[in-house]
Amino acid sequence: MANTSETADDRSEERRGGAGSVQSVDRAVSVLEILARMGEAGVTEISDELGVHKSTAFRILGVLENRGLVEQEKERGKYFLGAGVLRLAGAAAIRLDISQEGQPVCRALADDTGETANIAVLDGDAAVNIMQARGAAAVTAYNWLGRRTPLHATASGKVLLAHLPRGRREALVTRKLARFTDTTLTTAAALRAQLTAAFESGFACSTEELEIGLNAVAAPVRAHDGAVIGAIGVSGPAYRMERSLLPGLAERSAKAAAELSRRMGYAG
Repeated sequence: MANTSETADDRSEERRGGAGSVQSVDRAVSVLEILARMGEAGVTEISDELGVHKSTAFRILGVLENRGLVEQEKERGKYFLGAGVLRLAGAAAIRLDISQEGQPVCRALADDTGETANIAVLDGDAAVNIMQARGAAAVTAYNWLGRRTPLHATASGKVLLAHLPRGRREALVTRKLARFTDTTLTTAAALRAQLTAAFESGFACSTEELEIGLNAVAAPVRAHDGAVIGAIGVSGPAYRMERSLLPGLAERSAKAAAELSRRMGYAG
């Protein structure tokens, strides 16, 4: 029986790539689902549910425990979902909330400026656009929705970078910065200067740094506790969004950001 003696597949799974790795991930997710359904469970119960040997279940639980996704009540040996799951769920909830609350704000900003308005959130080492609305002047059909963009070469990315904890920000600033155009910031010193300006002024600009002919501005969106959870702004062709007009567009983006922050519960 698979759950009474460790099989060859169980013993070799951690040493194999490909299908074995996928199976490990599938089993780990299954453990989380089991604990969500049962509330708590011991190694024997989990191994029975998975149909694997106890040693395999124990290894999976160990990995999940190290990542804070499960916790163990030492006296009874029972496992339950850990605080790490709440952290992940909270991040997902924030993204869903900002998408829902941001829709009318993004639409209003596009109508106000005539350009393409976007809302972006941090996604690892990039910004991902989760909302987009086109204004009357935005004649191009380019779709930014769902696109991951580099933090150092976009207005939204600079906003998100500027408000990260110092250690994480420095790790991203001091790595190799890819060049996309002649005006892309590729040195840590230049990027730090713009991040400081973005933090102090409440907005960031990008002038043909990701694509030739494309300018953008963005401002930070805050959660109820003041933490920056996203950026909202507008982008458009450089011939229309001239450098001299960017401060005014940034001010309108900042007003939209304040409105969306209010909708997210921020009272500051």
